[in-house]
Amino acid sequence: MPAVRSALLPLALAVTLALAGCADSGGTDDAAPTSGGPAAAAPTGLAGTNGATGTNGTTGAAGATGTSGPTATGPVGSTGNATPVPGTLDFTARTVDGGSFAGRSLAGRPAVLWFWAAWCSRCRGVADDVAAVRRDHADRVNLVGVAGLGSGADAMRRFVRDTGITAFPNLADDEGTLWRRFGVTSQEWYVLLDSTGKVVHSGALSQAELRRRVAELV
Repeated sequence: MPAVRSALLPLALAVTLALAGCADSGGTDDAAPTSGGPAAAAPTGLAGTNGATGTNGTTGAAGATGTSGPTATGPVGSTGNATPVPGTLDFTARTVDGGSFAGRSLAGRPAVLWFWAAWCSRCRGVADDVAAVRRDHADRVNLVGVAGLGSGADAMRRFVRDTGITAFPNLADDEGTLWRRFGVTSQEWYVLLDSTGKVVHSGALSQAELRRRVAELV
């Protein structure tokens, strides 16, 4: 039996060493996830990059919105600071050539409304003088012609074309809406308004008086 024990001892030692070797090998396998840690961290880094891009994108969007903000508020501010439209100019009409016209476009400046009729020889005779008044004060006074009293659409257009008064708007008002609004009862009539829209004259004027009155408005 002592001889058997002596023979088994080397075998037991070999098994023990073999098992120890397996344990060392298993430890090496356990380290793999540790090395995989940084590898797994790479997507985190990419996510961070994407996040930064996303942040820049968000910042960019916010910047654009912020930039748009003042631009968008510009018109709001302008509207807020715009000249109030007086009741006298709160109207709309059609021009003799079929366009639209808003009385509010006259707000903030003195204005001359010249009421005429296409069949009126006196109106035709002063058309050049009226146009000259407009040319002399174009940057300071608004001038608008208002045709009516049964003139007829075709005759209105011919009157404007023949007299050459195309540099200022001429409104077609055979229905008499604006004539009644401003209390006008006959042609070759002038309504003068100051810059606040207040009527300061309504009636007939010679061309010399028209020039003097307009000069007083500016």
